[in-house]
Amino acid sequence: MLLDNVELIQTAENIAEEKGIEKELVFQAIEKAISKAGKVKYGNDYDIRGNIDRKTGKISLARYLEVKKDVEDNLIEISLKDAKKKRKDIKIGEFVIEELPDIDIGRISAQVAKQVLVQNIKEAESVKNFELYKDKIGETITGLVKRMEFGNIIIDLGNAEGVIKKDEMIPRENLRRGDRIKAYLYNVNQDTKGPQIFLSRSHPQFLANLFKQEVPEINDNVIEIKSVARDPGSRAKIAVHSADQTIDPVGACVGMRGSRVQAVVTELQGEKIDIVTWSEDKATYIVNSLAPAQISKVIFEEDNTDKIKVIIPEDQLSLAIGRKGQNVRLASILTNCEIDIIDEKDEKEKRNEEIKKISETFMKELDVDEVIAHLLATEGFLSIDEIGNASDTDFKAIEGFDENLIKDLKDRATQNLVKKNKELEKKKIELNISKELEAIKKLTLNNLITLGENNIKNLNDLAELSSDELIEMLNTESLKKGDADEIIMKARENWFKEDKKENIKETSKK
Repeated sequence: MLLDNVELIQTAENIAEEKGIEKELVFQAIEKAISKAGKVKYGNDYDIRGNIDRKTGKISLARYLEVKKDVEDNLIEISLKDAKKKRKDIKIGEFVIEELPDIDIGRISAQVAKQVLVQNIKEAESVKNFELYKDKIGETITGLVKRMEFGNIIIDLGNAEGVIKKDEMIPRENLRRGDRIKAYLYNVNQDTKGPQIFLSRSHPQFLANLFKQEVPEINDNVIEIKSVARDPGSRAKIAVHSADQTIDPVGACVGMRGSRVQAVVTELQGEKIDIVTWSEDKATYIVNSLAPAQISKVIFEEDNTDKIKVIIPEDQLSLAIGRKGQNVRLASILTNCEIDIIDEKDEKEKRNEEIKKISETFMKELDVDEVIAHLLATEGFLSIDEIGNASDTDFKAIEGFDENLIKDLKDRATQNLVKKNKELEKKKIELNISKELEAIKKLTLNNLITLGENNIKNLNDLAELSSDELIEMLNTESLKKGDADEIIMKARENWFKEDKKENIKETSKK
């Protein structure tokens, strides 16, 4: 009998070694099968458990009864009073273990081993594969196309299967059964049928991994891939950088006669790849990312450096935008910026119109001739306020502006501002703007007048607005979303105070 048990243990050990599974998992699976055999003999309603001694190979069978305060099922539970008759120190939650006579393990040992292999070996392999592939997330792996299922491709990885979903394939790629392909492993889930291994050939990181395989300098961390943007199967952009000034990162990625980049292009079914130099200077990086188009000017918004206007010569416009906007879209993804392409001609006309409008304001408000007004506008002065608050050095770059003229312009600007402020203060009083509303620091005098003209004259009126409504009402670029939110919350402080007082009153009544 013992010999048969030892043979069973040896069989289990051989299975574990052959399949590369932990020996303990195979033992546990055999114990489940023995437990099942015990239930067949003594009854499925009992909690019958089999056990294999890992050293001697002795197989034992026992009935387990859980100690409960209130017994609901006599077949698997026992009261504390009855349990204490068997063991005085037993507690609720522990088990009374009743040894059962041996069943004919020798006769069924071969059958048990076979059943364990069929029923549990897949489960053990599943656990092993899940742990194996979970550690490979982010890597590129190779497999054979096995079959197609509902538009998805099943890949044979040798010891498991992976799936490339339809939207993770390269568009118009024609894969056939038996083709050896590479794919990016981006996720692994454990399922009752085994690990679900999700692969991709359209993922941006797949492109980065392919370059890492082809370019030793990337693998050695001499060259760093900073960003990748892909339109799978059509075009991609990859930004590279090297801290070593003696190395050309773009040239290294292209390779001798384009050999390295061509290997990646071939794997990606002819996808065109632009390799650009990453730069810490965002303007330079933007210019590089829009290659091969030539850029005239890059303009950053004051409050949002991720929103960029790029001025392009008319003959370069189509090249910068690309087919169906592809080039500028990929450049935006690559740089993580919102890039707005503007025709140089249109930008010049718009700029001239703005200068003309500002010049007319200066001529009217400062009583200066057209030449001086135009020079002020072209040098970047946008308002009377800026002229009044500017330092003398801000003017000296303008040809022909001497100290007397500068002083005269600043005096006129100051007088104009004083006059306007008096008019605005008078209008504020006429509109009956509340002192509480005036106390909100982020609201200018002009803002207060605009609010009053829109019947917003106190904190309650303002509190009823949303921040978007406030921005739209004031119609000014100087008020940003964050400031508008802060203003509205400040106006609503009274509401919170009143609510708190009401709650205190209600509590005191109770």
